[in-house]
Amino acid sequence: MSQPSDGSRCSPHSPGPETLKQFRSAGRGPWTSVSDADWNDWRWQLKNRITSLAQLEKVMPALSPEERAGVHLADTKLAMAITPHFFNLIDTADVNCPIRRQVIPREEETLTKSWELSDPCGEDAHSPVPGLVHRYPDRVLFLVTDRCAAYCRYCTRSRLVSNASGYDFQPDFDQQIQYIAQHPEIRDVLLSGGDPLLLSDEKLGGLLTRLRAIPHVEFLRIGTRIPIFLPQRITPALCAMLKQFHPLFISVHTNHPRELTTEVREALARLADAGIPLGNQSVLLRHVNDDPVVMKALVQKLLLCRVRPYYIYQCDPIAGSAHLRASVRRGLEIMESLRGHTTGYAVPQYVIDAPGGGGKVPVNPEYVLSRNADRVVIRNFEGKVFEYIEGASQPVGYKPSESFEAPKVLEPARVRRM
Repeated sequence: MSQPSDGSRCSPHSPGPETLKQFRSAGRGPWTSVSDADWNDWRWQLKNRITSLAQLEKVMPALSPEERAGVHLADTKLAMAITPHFFNLIDTADVNCPIRRQVIPREEETLTKSWELSDPCGEDAHSPVPGLVHRYPDRVLFLVTDRCAAYCRYCTRSRLVSNASGYDFQPDFDQQIQYIAQHPEIRDVLLSGGDPLLLSDEKLGGLLTRLRAIPHVEFLRIGTRIPIFLPQRITPALCAMLKQFHPLFISVHTNHPRELTTEVREALARLADAGIPLGNQSVLLRHVNDDPVVMKALVQKLLLCRVRPYYIYQCDPIAGSAHLRASVRRGLEIMESLRGHTTGYAVPQYVIDAPGGGGKVPVNPEYVLSRNADRVVIRNFEGKVFEYIEGASQPVGYKPSESFEAPKVLEPARVRRM
């Protein structure tokens, strides 16, 4: 078995793709005595999140020293919170469990590399009013809250999310909406945070109503991890409310196929049945999904949930995330393993959010080998080389060079199993 080029852990006992694609219930875990009514109530799930070391040790006594130290220090940077539903996906016997690494703090979070940033996407520098980021010409990011159902340890907004670092995030909906109304070039509004679906149906519906009333706002988007962390929140009432605001798109955030439980699949189905197009954004994370087999299972499983894979993000250089960042080289190997090897609907765009506020930059394997005024030389997913003639700019009698020789190219990366 070959080892990943960036040192990621491989195991001969790792599950195969068909196992990864199976849907399983999260189960009740330590909460077997909880009534069905409580367990299926999203407010109960929020109230009973794991937020302290004492709570975590009660349900998971075998913490590593790095985890125990990380939990002690979490509230100085980014709070810890894990919903009971999501906790039940953790393999408590495996310190490298891909779910565990995403939500349980580690001591490494306190180590900051010289190139890491507290605001890697440069959002604060592009914020004309509190809670609004206007970085692209025709769209804005509308931050509605600093709270999430659970906190991802690689969060690019850890400076403000959970307010553990004292950022004191104070969105002002009136100012945010006024700015949008005064800028007719804005046609796309993305609600994010924190997580917008933590708002009550009434408050979220009121905000969407005000945005929909602005004539030049063509469509609305919501970025959320609630369907994954807290599928109980996706109630029929919420879906009926959201259905009033089409065109409305929702981007969910899933990193590993294990996160797509039967409960999550049902929640996503309720959103899809309400006519809401669903896309997924993943973050490439070391020991979580930096493996072609895992990523292929994830994107294929998303399609089974009626969710289109949209982006794979290179992990932002947020302070304290070095232990979770996989290499760009590894990301390109994964893209090679997807393009041509599974349906195009399952192939997301791999992007780097340029540090400092440069925006999303697509990163792709090299498929165009050369080009000039006469022709383009390309390769396919198998490494075969082809010549495409720019015929429209050539006279009728033009013939492609008979001396064309396909350049030698490196063999595309092979799928590695972890």
